[in-house]
Amino acid sequence: MGKETVNMRPETIALRAVSGLVLALGSLAVAQTAPQSSGTQNAINGINSYPGPGLVKYQSTPDPMNRRIDMFIGDWHDSMPRVEHGSLILRDILTKGDNFDPAQMGAVLQFTNFFAYGRLAPGAWTTPSRLEGQQEIYYILGGEGEITAGGDTAKLHKNVAVLMPVGLEFVMRSIGDEPLTMYVINEPLPDDNGIVGNPGRIPFHPKTQMVVKDEGVARQRTPAGGDPFIVGGASGHWAHIVKEVFSPGDGLAMEQSVITVTINPKTMGEPHPHRPGQEEVWAAIDGNSLVLLGTELRVQRPGMAYMLRPDGITVHSNINDGDTPVKFLYFARFPQGDNWTHAVPAKK
Repeated sequence: MGKETVNMRPETIALRAVSGLVLALGSLAVAQTAPQSSGTQNAINGINSYPGPGLVKYQSTPDPMNRRIDMFIGDWHDSMPRVEHGSLILRDILTKGDNFDPAQMGAVLQFTNFFAYGRLAPGAWTTPSRLEGQQEIYYILGGEGEITAGGDTAKLHKNVAVLMPVGLEFVMRSIGDEPLTMYVINEPLPDDNGIVGNPGRIPFHPKTQMVVKDEGVARQRTPAGGDPFIVGGASGHWAHIVKEVFSPGDGLAMEQSVITVTINPKTMGEPHPHRPGQEEVWAAIDGNSLVLLGTELRVQRPGMAYMLRPDGITVHSNINDGDTPVKFLYFARFPQGDNWTHAVPAKK
């Protein structure tokens, strides 16, 4: 499937998008109620990057890399199938590569092994499997199933997420009339004797049981502080409604955040760049939207994911120009000091 390009001058994109958001802020703030605080202080999703829309730093002219924007976008429909765990059919969306200059489309991941779409046929089950030197996160998109590991069995349905730790034998079954479909994040274990981050930090210890979360009842983040440009009910970056799925405390190894982000109709996320060392992936779950990457617009549909080139210059924003909410699965690792890392033990 080819990528859809929206041709507009960058100055027009920025002006129309920001103007539409500012006009909508007042009514949306009244229509939405603030969720219960999660207590999470997160500098990435709990605040805005700029004091106001007028201070967002857009690129005035396209840079030479804009011609390669599509290299940072993947779509499982464009991938050949492969098999994992006996019968789970995977189609890669993003793979290992160069997050500044990928050699092929979607080969942009530095810290994650791969991000894929998975399908387990009705009535099928995986062979008993153990992950070696890696962990997997399954986010269910559709169908019904069960997963059993370490003597525990969990029901699988849309918006249930499972973190499967290294070394634990598990079996997944599809029990409905429809295939069990999912996004799959495969992360490596730390390769420096179990130490995450700088020497002297706490070694990574994988969980001994699988972790299962239902996104439907997950905590919703609230802003880290008052900001007139955060839409009522949103968590930060103007309009991001964030639900927490997995954190390092749940057993993540290389990833530091797995969340969902919902963007309501006629709103957009705050355009902002990423620093070198940040690996942040946005995969569409529900609804079609627009994504602003630098000075380019692309249409993003379910099954597609992108990563912003972390050059500190290129901005990105997810824009919902439709009439229904859109939702994304987001996972990220941040530059040292930008977010949660395994903490240094307190001195006694």
